[in-house]
Amino acid sequence: MVQGHTIHVLLSQDLRTTELPVYAIWYFMRGMTAPIFMFSAGTVFIYLFRSVKKPFNQNYRVKKGIKRAALLIFLGYMLRYPTWTIFDFSKVSDESIRSFFAVDVLQLIGFSLLILLLILLVTEKLKLNYTGAFIVTATFFLLSSPFIENINWSDFLPLPLAAYFYSGLDSSFPLFPWAGYVIAGGVLGNYLAENPMVFKTSRFSLLFAIFGGAFFLVAMFSELLLQEFQIQIRNPQTTPHVIFFRVGFVFMLTSLVSFISIRIEKIPYFLILVGRNTLLIYIVHLIILYGSAWTPGVNILWGYSFSGWQSFGAALIMITLMTFVVLIIHRLKIRNKELVT
Repeated sequence: MVQGHTIHVLLSQDLRTTELPVYAIWYFMRGMTAPIFMFSAGTVFIYLFRSVKKPFNQNYRVKKGIKRAALLIFLGYMLRYPTWTIFDFSKVSDESIRSFFAVDVLQLIGFSLLILLLILLVTEKLKLNYTGAFIVTATFFLLSSPFIENINWSDFLPLPLAAYFYSGLDSSFPLFPWAGYVIAGGVLGNYLAENPMVFKTSRFSLLFAIFGGAFFLVAMFSELLLQEFQIQIRNPQTTPHVIFFRVGFVFMLTSLVSFISIRIEKIPYFLILVGRNTLLIYIVHLIILYGSAWTPGVNILWGYSFSGWQSFGAALIMITLMTFVVLIIHRLKIRNKELVT
């Protein structure tokens, strides 16, 4: 995520061609970052929620989930805030207002968490199967997206709401199809909560590898069908074969990580710290790269002007910087606790 944004901001336009093998590989992996990130968010949220063996109304993670969702949505809008004067919008252009209301990854994950909570509530009240509920809902968001994308939602809804349904208002991550990846993560989260140590087995790795391979085959078949019937879909992100391929890739990656974890007894502590501070890393590195209403970003100074090696070096520097930020915050927290005690 960090290196993807950094290279995207700095790499020269002349080098952005898939005819270059290195760029083609980087571009492919960058396209996989968001589905992996969202799937993982859904997995972790549902795993933690379902690990608390209490009814919905008594589960303390309901309140935590709502607070987390509200924080993500708030921060998502703050990163796009259109004016440094905070309350004076008189000089804000229509284009800036549109950019402000465009849905990015934080708003998407925030609302997806609320959708997950709703699924959990309805499933419990109706005594349905949790896995089935997640699969059905994820499938709806993923596969209905080509049809949802073709509707001009701004004709029916105000701008802030319409931006959540399609990319026509410059939203990078509307609910369709992107919420589907978060909800799909709930399937794995629920399974892990019911079988806590299953990820340490070879059977689990093999099972997800098979699922991943199956999704790859479905992706190939769906692409052939689209070509055969000459069906054109406006937004490539919503095409069935892209969606199936991404889900398959996430499953394959899950299988690989599970296989590696069988042979790892202990995860380095600094990796755990980084994992706990992904939101901090996300916000800080975006402000550095893109700036905010109150600060300029690196893109103003060096945007689209670096060579390949310069971009690679800048990505390494950014990753190192984010690691140091996490370590410093951790040390400050420890010292604050020592002062309190």
